Amino acid sequence: MNKSINNQIETDNLNVTYHNNHVLKNINIKIPAKQLTAIIGPSGCGKTTLLKSFNRLLEIQDDVKIHGKIVVDGINIMSGGLNVPDIRKKMGLISQKPYPLPMSIFENVAYGLRIHHDKNTKELAEAVQNCLQEVGLWSEVKDRLHDPASRLSVGQQQRLCLARAIAVQPEVILCDEPTSALDPVSAQQIEKLLLKLKTQYTVILVTHTLRQAKRVADYVIFLYFGKVVEQGPADEVFNHPKTPEMKAYLEGEIS
Repeated sequence: MNKSINNQIETDNLNVTYHNNHVLKNINIKIPAKQLTAIIGPSGCGKTTLLKSFNRLLEIQDDVKIHGKIVVDGINIMSGGLNVPDIRKKMGLISQKPYPLPMSIFENVAYGLRIHHDKNTKELAEAVQNCLQEVGLWSEVKDRLHDPASRLSVGQQQRLCLARAIAVQPEVILCDEPTSALDPVSAQQIEKLLLKLKTQYTVILVTHTLRQAKRVADYVIFLYFGKVVEQGPADEVFNHPKTPEMKAYLEGEIS
């Protein structure tokens, strides 16, 4: 008997339009909790738009219209009256290019902790250390915690941004092509971290690299021209694709 899957995020006929451009069309997906879901598809198919709909970041842009439901832990986050900062606190976002805050390494991680958690000096230092250890950065920066974060390498900055994201104890980590700006060694470090973190968090990864999705994904959503063409467990989607579009994408005919 198959163990029932707990879906953390579900959408119901989600539609997104930018400046009269219909980007996402009737999106109906289910994202399992504490697994790594990869959103794949050709450039311009709506992957990042879908990702940013989950924490309602799309709303900060002008002339964006969103219709449909996004249900997180059983609550439709598109409903009125909800506290949007609370929604975003549940969703840590890692961008393509790391964006450390213009402050020290320590303060980058402590920033969210100061806002969302009431910790004394000792507790704050311990929390920062734990987060840096969790992303494999502590041993590299422990002797220069008060140096500007901008002095870190790009790969280190991306791990710092990941530490900053998990510091506020989110439930979901949203990753928008987090390795695209990194060298192969740093990219491999981030992949390993995401595989480790999925035991504690639901990880959603937008990737333009099919090889990466095959390496790390438990579940796959394939977008094509703003529509979900195929979704399911990674093994099924990659080894037994059901649609001509998915087959063509896997064979490199669609890129």
